[in-house]
Amino acid sequence: MPAFLDASDRRLLIGAAIVMVLLLALTYALAPTPAQQSIGYPSSYSPEWDGAKAAFLLLKEMGYRAERWEESPENLPVNSQNTVLVLAEPFEAGSTDERTAIRRFVLTGGRVVAIGATAAHLVPEASATAVPDWNPQPKTYSALLPSPFTRNAPEITMVAPDAFTSSTQPWLGLYGRDDKLGAVSYRVGKGEVIWWASSSPLANGSIRDKGNLAFFLNCIGARSQRVLWDEYFHGAQGSLVSYFAETPLPWAGLQIGIAFLAVLFTFSRRVGPARVPAGESRLSPLEFVETLGDLYKSAHASPAAVGVAYQRFRLSLSQKLGVPAQVKLPELCRAAVSRFGWPEAPLLDTLARSERAMRSISLRENEALELIRQLHDYSARLDSRRQTGQEKR
Repeated sequence: MPAFLDASDRRLLIGAAIVMVLLLALTYALAPTPAQQSIGYPSSYSPEWDGAKAAFLLLKEMGYRAERWEESPENLPVNSQNTVLVLAEPFEAGSTDERTAIRRFVLTGGRVVAIGATAAHLVPEASATAVPDWNPQPKTYSALLPSPFTRNAPEITMVAPDAFTSSTQPWLGLYGRDDKLGAVSYRVGKGEVIWWASSSPLANGSIRDKGNLAFFLNCIGARSQRVLWDEYFHGAQGSLVSYFAETPLPWAGLQIGIAFLAVLFTFSRRVGPARVPAGESRLSPLEFVETLGDLYKSAHASPAAVGVAYQRFRLSLSQKLGVPAQVKLPELCRAAVSRFGWPEAPLLDTLARSERAMRSISLRENEALELIRQLHDYSARLDSRRQTGQEKR
């Protein structure tokens, strides 16, 4: 019973399997280990320690109309009342048009929860600076005065807070520690801005600490509020391709593609039309010449080869000149010089040497080859004159 795959197909499949294993090993080697990963950032997609996926899912479970915002701020709703925009430590300061759109959102009645120094650059009438020394140790911040934002949350914890610099609007300090502010609020037009010095009150790892959850829900407001959690400034700008680029799917697609090409190649070789390889005909003139040359070489018949070429050329030359075939060599050369204008000395030398070579038993092969080449050249010149004469006729 014949095997399902022949030897070449098996080698090809084994090679494809080896390449796939190497790709898997490379993927494992390049993937960051848990020790190399950061603690995350406050994204609603992130389940890491400093991520905010738990806070976002909690809002949805509690009945809030929470959604991820992956579009430009220029597309924020025009009617911004009862809408909260969460800017949790954005990566960029945004363009002038984007900052103008956020300002318009606040002026028409929207609320912005701005977290970190980068968020202060996006919202209107605020400025803050990032703290250069990052300390993972949480610090307790106490409420500075009674407020709807501090209800049921007399204390909160913050990790590595930024520093609030100033605001052109009258602002109200919500939490503080010594001379540092942890959160402030101020109004702009019909809306308001709540600035946090750190995202840790809503982070996955610390949202349950002390009054962090209560403070977070107080800032979001009533359950009738629509909550837009910004992911645009985290790089998720509504592109499905950019999302999948961060997953192992490109590597998996590459491996599947290699396996598909391997299967396609083996299938086409196995079931394709069978063709007999072209073989060279034994009647080929080149094979005859090679065989004849081998015979002359094995028999050491160099004089015979020169004799054949010489006799053929002399017969053709005498016929062309119209002289007897037994004419002496000097007379034959003078007639060729008179008729064709060939130099007499080289022609006479070639023919004389050829006559001597025919009778020499010690003729070297290279000398014989040189004489045959010269005789062939004279024959070609004679044939060309014959063809020219026929065309004139």
